[in-house]
Formats: sequence, structure tokens, C-alpha cells
Amino acid sequence: YCVLCRNNPTTAVKRKLQEPQRVCEMDFLRNLFSSTLGLGSPDKVLDELTLEGVAQYIKSGKCKNILCMVGAGISTSAGIPDFRSPGTGLYANLQKYNLPYPEAIFQIDYFKKHPEPFFALARELYPGQFKPTVCHYFIKLLKDKGLLRRCYSQNIDTLERVAGLEGDDLIEAHGTFYTSHCVSFCCRAEYNLDWMKEKIFSDDIPKCDKCNSLVKPDIVFFGENLPVRFFTSMKMDFPRCDLLIVMGTSLQVQPFAGLVGRVSKSCPRLLINMEKAGQVSLRSGMEPCYKIVTFFLLSRDVAHISTCDDGCLALADLLGWKVSFTGIFHKGS
Repeated sequence: YCVLCRNNPTTAVKRKLQEPQRVCEMDFLRNLFSSTLGLGSPDKVLDELTLEGVAQYIKSGKCKNILCMVGAGISTSAGIPDFRSPGTGLYANLQKYNLPYPEAIFQIDYFKKHPEPFFALARELYPGQFKPTVCHYFIKLLKDKGLLRRCYSQNIDTLERVAGLEGDDLIEAHGTFYTSHCVSFCCRAEYNLDWMKEKIFSDDIPKCDKCNSLVKPDIVFFGENLPVRFFTSMKMDFPRCDLLIVMGTSLQVQPFAGLVGRVSKSCPRLLINMEKAGQVSLRSGMEPCYKIVTFFLLSRDVAHISTCDDGCLALADLLGWKVSFTGIFHKGS
């Protein structure tokens, strides 16, 4: 009896003779993700697991509630670095701030004692200095077509808003520069984008006008909770999702990464990214830990390996939508 494929001895022997062992293991892993993790898809929704298949599904009219999950990769073509790319990522270029470790710049306890590095970085990355990318405008186009249910973003650059998405269209999972608050629990005075911008670009450390405590943009630091709206909205949105589009994220940060498993088993998932994403670690006893890329194991997943802009342009072309780099979209003939 084969513990991997659950076949009787005769079938197991035949299979072992006919196929490499890795095929049997792959079947086991597919079954594991399907039954144990609830990630499998019993129903065939896409005619083919390609970008063309996704386009045909959208054009069929069966797809009415698209969710987008996006990360720093959708903003790199705007000139904003991502976090983890070797050499070019944000964490690889923070030596000038003399941090004990790169992530300290976003640690709430470190910020309260040493706010200077964060605000120096904020001057470099502050909203208003960058323009939305083709990818941002493609998400806005989904809204204009009545197809976008919500965009869940890990980004704090506010470019989704600049592209035309409004508060109800967005879940800014890691917060935003759009508003700021006094860090004192006894005060919590709120300040707007213009107030914070004036402080940052005058080289002042922003202090509360009421109590003189630090004022911090409403981005989520390590050690802080995600916005309540993130949790309430995901419970409503993901069960209703009929197409999940994931772009520009490595899916390494929880709880954001776990959202991909909250759609139904019949919901197709499209990844547009420069590399594989969505890894699950498996360990058996004392054996080494193996990382399995779930987007390539499951029968409902499409992975389009490209820049986010190129992937959006390719999908728009397949849909008959003409996209310009100025953010103006025209319906093709």
C-alpha cells in the first residue's frame, strides 16, 4: 500500500515502474493542499491556465468581483524601491542611517526613541514625488469597468489614490501617509497629509501641537496592529471573490500573505510578478525544510512572470483594452 498515492500494491508497483517517484510525491502534495489546506480547486473555471485563459474568463461575463492584492513591485517602475531586492531594495540601502538592523527603521519602539532615520527616509519617499504606474491605472480601469471589488495593498506610497481609487476601493493593509496621529494614547490628535509634509520637508521632527509628543504617519510599523478594516473587509470580500489578481509581492509577510487562501476553491488566482511567490514550508521529522511554491501546484493558478506593468499591458491587450502610460484608457474595437 503506497502512503503517497493511496493505491493498492499492484497499482503502486505499476506506477513506480511507469513514472518517476517525484510524480507520486507531486500528487500527494496536490492532495495535501487541496484537502488539508483548502487550496485545491475541484471545478475547472479557466479553459486554460494562461493569461489568455484569464482574459477569456473576464470577457465571459462570469467574473464580476475581482480582488487585487498588490505589493511594492507595482511601484518600482515609478522609481520607488521595493524592500527586499538584493542591492536595489530599500533594506539594502539604509547604511547611512546607522541602524542596528535594517528593519529597525520601521520598528515602533525604535522609532519612539530614534525618529530621525524614519523621517529622513520619508523625505526621500514622500507621496507626491512619484506618479502612478500602468499597473496602478489598470486597477483603476477594473473599477471603471465595474469589475473591481477591492484592492488590498501593502504599499504606503498612496499611488493607488493618485490613480483614482477612493477610500472604499482600498484596503491599505500596512497603513498610509494620507493621515497621521499623535503617538500619545492620551492625545491621538489627527493631522493631514499637508501638515505632515510641511514638517518633514522643513527638517523638523513632527511634534503634536497639543501635547508635543511625536506625530507618526498612519503606516503600520512592526509591533503595531493592522487596521481593523483589514480584518472586517477580508471576511466579506474574499468569499465573494471570483478572480484574485496578485501583483508585485513576494507574499512573505503575514497576515497579508494568508489572504490568498481565503478565496473559494473554485476561484482562479493570477500572479503577475518577476518571480514565483506564495511559499509554504514543509518539514518532516528531522528532514530539512522544503519550500513549495503554491501558485504552481494548484490547478486554478496562473503565473505570469514579468514586470507588473508588462503583465497588465498584456492582459489589457487580450481584453481589447488599450492602455496608455499617461493613465488614459481607451476601449479597443
